Amino acid sequence: MPSQDWTDMIVGDRMAVDREFSQRVTDSEFSRQEWGLVMTAVEFDIEHPGDDERAKLVADTSKVEQVMPEMESIQSQMNAMGGGQRKKESRGIFSSVKDALGLGGGGNGVDQDRLAAAERLAQEYADELQERLESQGKWKRVRSAVSE
Repeated sequence: MPSQDWTDMIVGDRMAVDREFSQRVTDSEFSRQEWGLVMTAVEFDIEHPGDDERAKLVADTSKVEQVMPEMESIQSQMNAMGGGQRKKESRGIFSSVKDALGLGGGGNGVDQDRLAAAERLAQEYADELQERLESQGKWKRVRSAVSE
């Protein structure tokens, strides 16, 4: 399976980006444990791998919603231990009002704001990973591995 080959090619680059991205995670609304859970659900793909101008590394976040209930469990545990208050307090008044009116979340128990934030952060990670691959001179080789 060629798509697996290209992901194997970038393991070291992902580890480097993980280290560089840790401050961004710290500054986000997610704990490191929650972010780790998000990343288990994210897959990476390269759109337009054969086109130098349009090729882009994208985070496929279609499975992130599936881990959101577990993230809520982590959040509850953190709150119980007194370590997660800032995460929930960051929600604005409009989110609270929408929730009170039954307009928040898609009715499936998933916090849509946190889901969107996880998706945005995952794409930021993908952008940084692509920048690293480009700066290391690996981007073209990785794209050609996808095209095979």
